[in-house]
Amino acid sequence: MHYTKNSILFIFKFTSTIMSNNDVAIRFNKVSFEYSWDKPILDETSFSLREGSKFTLMGQNGAGKSTILNLIIGSLKPDDGSIFINPDLIISYAKQVIPREEMKLTLREFFEKCFSEKMYDIDRRIDTVLEIVNLQASYDQKIKLFSGGQQARLLMASALIQEPDILILDEPTNNLDQEGIDHLTAFLMTYEKTCIVISHDANFLNCFTDGVLYLDVFTKKIHQYIGDYYTVVEEIAEQIKKEERKNSQYEKEIRANKEKANFFANKGGKMRLVARKMRLKAEEMEKSKVNVRREDKAIRNFEIPAQKKLNGEIINISSLTIMQNQKLISKKVNISLRKNQHLLLSGPNGIGKTTLLEELASGKAEGAKITSQIKVGYYRQDFSTLNFDDSVFDSLQEVMQEKDEEKLRSVASGFLIAKETIYAKISSLSEGQKGLVSFARLMLGEPGLLILDEPTNHINFRHLPIIAKALDNYTGAMILVSHVPEFVEQIRIDETLDLAK
Repeated sequence: MHYTKNSILFIFKFTSTIMSNNDVAIRFNKVSFEYSWDKPILDETSFSLREGSKFTLMGQNGAGKSTILNLIIGSLKPDDGSIFINPDLIISYAKQVIPREEMKLTLREFFEKCFSEKMYDIDRRIDTVLEIVNLQASYDQKIKLFSGGQQARLLMASALIQEPDILILDEPTNNLDQEGIDHLTAFLMTYEKTCIVISHDANFLNCFTDGVLYLDVFTKKIHQYIGDYYTVVEEIAEQIKKEERKNSQYEKEIRANKEKANFFANKGGKMRLVARKMRLKAEEMEKSKVNVRREDKAIRNFEIPAQKKLNGEIINISSLTIMQNQKLISKKVNISLRKNQHLLLSGPNGIGKTTLLEELASGKAEGAKITSQIKVGYYRQDFSTLNFDDSVFDSLQEVMQEKDEEKLRSVASGFLIAKETIYAKISSLSEGQKGLVSFARLMLGEPGLLILDEPTNHINFRHLPIIAKALDNYTGAMILVSHVPEFVEQIRIDETLDLAK
């Protein structure tokens, strides 16, 4: 990995005007926000970030992390409280995904949209930021033709081209291969402006963050911690243990006082006054109990039932098309998957993995044949297999052979889809919640062939071991693409096909 003269100068330009650590970049003061009366996100929460600090924003899928970022950039306004952003600072926000309406734009048009006025040196700026994110492309290439990993790099570049003082990154490692993650990590380690990152990649975060903003989905408060990521996680766990021990001691004393109160009350006379004092003491202890911050919920253990009566070959792939040096080439292979066989497809960003999986899932891939009557369960990284206008309930019911509302609600609950969410539109969900809905659909659909494109994207790290276990136990045929080695290591893989070889 190396940086050229232009990229070094660009980094230097970012870091040469660092403000004093005493300057506040962002301050929330008793901020409350809700989308509706039954969907509160923040309740009188306060925190502040100094210029030059790097923080990660943590919280459960759907807790409202992206909402906080939208409050910071001003696209949402608080219902109560105040938000201070240093008016001298420029903010840029790299969102999780490129909006669908921007997919038809050319590369130049995509970057031009980052500015409110015409930039006459736009091509020079594009060249500089593409160098930073290690991406080569022509100005006229359509955004929709870039791979998921390349689009992740474009999102980062779209934020950097604005030369921000506050850089906000929402799941920047999604879809990136290891080279891309290493490149991004190296950049952020040298970047000395203010940075807020949402990510579920613990190793990535631990390389550069100064602390954690933790959004508690239960109390709707933000807790601020100082220290590297792993230290903060340990601190949070230790704090919970201390609070639980303290409450356990209170519980013991409360039970003792209630027992004494009952004993003295039965004695009658003046003993009743003693009993009353005992009860008052027990009530005071109840009030003194610490409101222990509950851990994020993890999804329940689950299984994806395979289609019944799977016999013989499920899919055969004799050739496939990949992208090399900006050209499509055909590659001869010999892949045959039967029941209980798992295939891992690997290769760098831009080689065509997502396109290949899409063609396999649709049955349009030349050189590949799926046996008739085989049901395909397709997890697509951009969730475009979901109808965003559907409610969650309708989306889940759509894949069920037999409509069973009790079963549907039970499965939904296991994926943390609460009763207040099940009738919400897919479009209103966070990206992480869309991922959980996609897994619920796979479970209810009972496919014979699973095709999974980056299934860890946007998913809370607490859920990943449970998802890996379900995939490891899946008894149908499976084709998996993932750039997360720690996740893949937990899944039985029978064959690996490296598209770059």
